[in-house]
Amino acid sequence: MKVHIGPIAPPDLTAAVVAAGAEIGPAAEASALVWYGSGPERFAELDHPGLEWVQLPSAGIETWMTSGALRDGITFTSAVGTYAETVAEHTLGLMLAGARQLHAVARADQWARPAGIRSLIGATVGIIGAGGIGRALMELLRPFGVRVLAVNRSGKPVDGAAWTCPADDASGVRRLLAESDFVVVAAPATAETAKLIDADALSRMKSDAWLVNVARGSLVDTDALVAALDAESIGGAALDVTDPEPLPAGHPLFQHPRALISPHSANPKSLLIPALARRVEDNVRRRLAGEPLLGVIDLTAGY
Repeated sequence: MKVHIGPIAPPDLTAAVVAAGAEIGPAAEASALVWYGSGPERFAELDHPGLEWVQLPSAGIETWMTSGALRDGITFTSAVGTYAETVAEHTLGLMLAGARQLHAVARADQWARPAGIRSLIGATVGIIGAGGIGRALMELLRPFGVRVLAVNRSGKPVDGAAWTCPADDASGVRRLLAESDFVVVAAPATAETAKLIDADALSRMKSDAWLVNVARGSLVDTDALVAALDAESIGGAALDVTDPEPLPAGHPLFQHPRALISPHSANPKSLLIPALARRVEDNVRRRLAGEPLLGVIDLTAGY
C-alpha cells in the first residue's frame, strides 16, 4: 500500500507510515492519504480516483463536513480519541483553576483572598459528551472522589458514572445541569449540538457552578454566557474554545472576573504530532491487515 502525506509531511508522520509497513508515495499513486497542514479547501489538490482512505488530523471535523470534501467512495477517519488524555489533563487544570479562583489571583495587583474558593473533592461533575475525552477525564478525577453524571449519544451506561442518559433525553440533560458543580462540555460539534448551552441551559445551572468547554465554541451561546456571568447566575466559565474563535481582542470574556480563557491550547502542536503519529501507525497497520480502522467518520451523524 502506498500512502501520501500532505500537503505537509512532518517527519513523525512519515516515520509512522514506514514503521507500520507501508510505502510513502506520490499522491497520484497512493491509495491512502494522511492529511496534515491545511484545511479541506486544498483537498482537491490531492484527491484522485484511486484514493480509498483518508486519515484526518483532528477529532472535530465540522469544517470538513460543511466543505463538501468528504465524498462517497472514500473511507475517512478522524483522530477522535487520539488526544483524549491531553485534553482531559487541560480540562482538569481548568476545573482546578476555577475552583481555586486561580484566574482571579493571577490578575490581582494586590494581596487579597478572592471569594468563591471551593474544592473539587466530592463535587458533582456533569460531562456532556462522555466519549474519549470524558472517560479520560473521569480517570483523572477518580482521586477526587467526584460524582459523575454523564450524557452520551447512546445512553449506554458509562463505567464509573453515577448515571448516564442519552443526549436526546431533555429531562436528563436538565437534571445534569441542575445537579452539577462543574458542567464539562466535550461533545462533537454538529447541527444538533449548536448552542447546546444557551440561556435556558445556563439558567438551570447552580449559581456557583462552573461551565467548562473543551469541545467547540459553537456548543455555547457566547452572548448568553456573558449575560449569565454578568448577572452572577453561574459561578464561572473556563473555556479552551470560543465562538467566535479566535476571540476578538477586547472581548469581555478576556477580563471578566468570572471567566478563564485559554487559546484552544488543550492539545498544543508539540503534543499533537506525536499523538497523531501513533494513530497513523495504528491505522496503517490495521489497513494492511484488513482490520477495522479507528475513528471511521459517520457522514450521517457528522462525526
